[in-house]
Amino acid sequence: MSVLLETSLGELVIDLEVERCPRICENFLKLCKVKYYGLNAFFNVSKDFICQTGDPTATGTGGESFESYAWLQNHEGPKPPRYIEPEITTKLKHKERGTVSMAVAPVEPPGCGSQFFITLADNIDYLDGKHCVFGHVIEGLDTLDKINDAFLDQEGRPLQDIRIRHVEILEDPFEDPPNMIPVPDSPLRAPDSGFARIADDEDPFKEMSEEQAEEERRKTAANSSALTLEMIGDLPFAAVRPPENILFVCKLNPVTQDDDLELIFSRFGKILSCEIVRDKKSGDSLQYAFIEFDLKESAEQAYFKMQNVLVDDRRIHVDFSQSVAKMNRAQLMGLNSGRGGRGGGRGGMRGGHRGGFDAPRQRDTGYGDRYERKRSRSPRRDDDRRDRDRDRDHRDRRDDRRDYDRRDRDRDRDRDRDRDRDRDRDRRDRDRDNDRDRRDRDRDRDRDRDDRRDRRDRDDRRDGDRRDDRDRRDRDRRDDRYERR
Repeated sequence: MSVLLETSLGELVIDLEVERCPRICENFLKLCKVKYYGLNAFFNVSKDFICQTGDPTATGTGGESFESYAWLQNHEGPKPPRYIEPEITTKLKHKERGTVSMAVAPVEPPGCGSQFFITLADNIDYLDGKHCVFGHVIEGLDTLDKINDAFLDQEGRPLQDIRIRHVEILEDPFEDPPNMIPVPDSPLRAPDSGFARIADDEDPFKEMSEEQAEEERRKTAANSSALTLEMIGDLPFAAVRPPENILFVCKLNPVTQDDDLELIFSRFGKILSCEIVRDKKSGDSLQYAFIEFDLKESAEQAYFKMQNVLVDDRRIHVDFSQSVAKMNRAQLMGLNSGRGGRGGGRGGMRGGHRGGFDAPRQRDTGYGDRYERKRSRSPRRDDDRRDRDRDRDHRDRRDDRRDYDRRDRDRDRDRDRDRDRDRDRDRRDRDRDNDRDRRDRDRDRDRDRDDRRDRRDRDDRRDGDRRDDRDRRDRDRRDDRYERR
């Protein structure tokens, strides 16, 4: 009677002691059968001692017996206890490496749930009589060596997750109980996924070339920048990609009109919008435009064919648009992303039918039949519609520009406030340094004055002593001369 545990570091085959510990083995086998141990982590590893698992919460306080787990799933009959009675026998001891024991919970009375551990060394007599031995690892001792050599944190948990990926019952001698629950699908997410660890499928020691490392750094920096732009509102979301059916055309002649540009590019496919960007005050062309095609292939053909082509005596430059401004505005306004008539540009803000045709209208004849009447095309109506779309585009651009100006003002105000705060801090530091220098100069001046006064006093005392000595010698000399006479 054996069980195969497929872990992230290798396979372990456990031979169960079903004759000496029948109830513990049955509890373990039924938990394996309902995939209770799927993606459970080895949350406690002590080098040359044990490695512990079987707790879905990976905290050491979770887990329960099969009977308790089955009752929690269907709530049939009286509630069983959380733990079952351990079957501890003196004939089974922790003598060999790879001994499998069911952990006994320190409750009253003591009991076994789902947590079990595997010894990583021989002759661990300390565990005898305290925990229930119910099996031995007969294959996969090299996997135990890998678990024993894992890097651990201060709490004894591996820095890189070691998980049970799959459990296969090789032989089960016990019949399924009446309260057996249906076997669920294999779990796709670890039950203790809230813990931040190196994933079990990652290689922390993977070596990359300098080019690959630089590429990873650039990718990480780009993702960080995109996330920052999303947070400040410049991008609708970090993973946004510019549309692939919109071309950016620059170096235009100021006299080139929207209709002229649309006519030139229309030979590559259907154009949804063609917009030359103009100054919001004067209305003069800024000499660049955005052309939106119906199909991505049409945009690619135009990109390859129209590069450096002469239009109105100017060599134009064509590239794919990188702008997502109107995509951002569409998302903020909660509009659909449908593409529409002229003036929509870069993301299709407005709907409508291109070409000046209205949708067919139906009219009731009074006899239960309906007929369709199409409105004829009118150049004046087309011009009016284009004018309205152009005016609406100007208003939208003016609103966008007003938003940009407001953000610029806010940014300038914040920059000025920061500059004033830095200037005040520098002034305070400078005043503090000046006060300290002034105090140092005053202290040095007082010290020099005291030194000069002391030196003058010493000189005066020394001169007075010299005069007294000289007077005393003169007096003694006169007295000697007088006595000799």
